[in-house]
Amino acid sequence: MKLHTLTPAEGSVKTNKRLGRGQGSGGSTAGRGHKGAQSRSGYHSKAGFEGGQMPLQRRVPKFGFKNNNKIYYKGINLDVLEAFAAESKAATINLQFLIDNGVVRKNDKVKVLGRGELKSKISVEAHAFSATAKEAIEKVGGTATTVK
Repeated sequence: MKLHTLTPAEGSVKTNKRLGRGQGSGGSTAGRGHKGAQSRSGYHSKAGFEGGQMPLQRRVPKFGFKNNNKIYYKGINLDVLEAFAAESKAATINLQFLIDNGVVRKNDKVKVLGRGELKSKISVEAHAFSATAKEAIEKVGGTATTVK
């Protein structure tokens, strides 16, 4: 085998249709059909244009509001922390522990909430704590540390 003898497999390479190069190349319309804006040079349809039909972004009603300044927290309750503490025998539950166990994603902000009962003495790290959660953690001798 030599480099100059290499060729692609039979039927794998097709030549493109050369449109708009006279009558011999597929007629006078060059594959654009007859007349209308789409047959003209420089034609460009707007994004979302559906041929005169009411476009999707106008058919669907406006809904909701997203406040860019609000901080959205992922809530974790005390009963979930108690289950993790009992299962893993961990003394500290931090953000990396929660990420590794699939409770939160790495960009989530975590807030510990007060549902459930905490029996084990653990130190918890989170972005925020509710008053009842902080009180319950400190009541059993644990620590509630706020991280940025």
